[in-house]
Amino acid sequence: MTDDTGPSWVERGADWASQGEIFDRILAPAADAIIERAAVRGRVLDVGCGTGALLEATVAAGASATGIDISPGMIEVAARRVPQAATVVADAQTADLTDVAGPGFDRFVSRFGVMFFDDPVAAFANLRRFAAPAAGMTFVCWRSGRRNAMFTLGTRTLESALAAPPTRPAPGAPGPLAFDDADRLRGILSDAGWSGVGIEPFEFTSVYATPAVDGGRTDGVDERLAVILATSTGAEVEQQVRARSGAAGWTDLLGRIRDDIRGSMVDGVVAHPNYCWMVTARAR
Repeated sequence: MTDDTGPSWVERGADWASQGEIFDRILAPAADAIIERAAVRGRVLDVGCGTGALLEATVAAGASATGIDISPGMIEVAARRVPQAATVVADAQTADLTDVAGPGFDRFVSRFGVMFFDDPVAAFANLRRFAAPAAGMTFVCWRSGRRNAMFTLGTRTLESALAAPPTRPAPGAPGPLAFDDADRLRGILSDAGWSGVGIEPFEFTSVYATPAVDGGRTDGVDERLAVILATSTGAEVEQQVRARSGAAGWTDLLGRIRDDIRGSMVDGVVAHPNYCWMVTARAR
């Protein structure tokens, strides 16, 4: 996974949605932890709902759920997957949610969906506008990219084929790692009007193996490859390599990426720990 940010979520949402089953499986422990920690009830807004995994879990827990995402492709999948929920294609940092908020949301939840705001203080302040009295917010976000194999496994070999090294966002810039700095994140939420901010380390393991038709399971190598190729960097690398070296060059690169991924297998399958923050707050 590379640092897809900004408009890429609109432009490449369908690519991410096509791998939704894999993402749901490798990130399932995070969704489960959010549901448990948030004690979801009443009206719930899932911010950056993607293809609807957390939205589905919210409905299953008995809440009335609304999902918002900037990607039409992802919302299309989420709407089919969770027809009991309301879904909105909009930018949560500026959207007027009056029509769907009713008397206000009792809970705000997000699984890796709130790190992409251009102005995070304004975004979280906008969300708070639609909070019911005593509303709570619970979300999971990434910590250090250097420590997390989610951002490195296979991607270094992928990026080595680029004509020029990819540009890395500055610390705190919109993107998956925008909230690595817990003190900065605490200040953002406080400035946006949220209180009782709690930021705790949260760790879980992603396992890429898929059940196979013969009753066994795959080793997860191709699943990990699909994840990193679904990024904007994956698309750029494929375009460059095919233009430079043709189909044979692209096939060779895919083989080298697979070898890289296999080098980090655990007990015969691709798996890695994830280091995140579990964030909670209350509307004032």
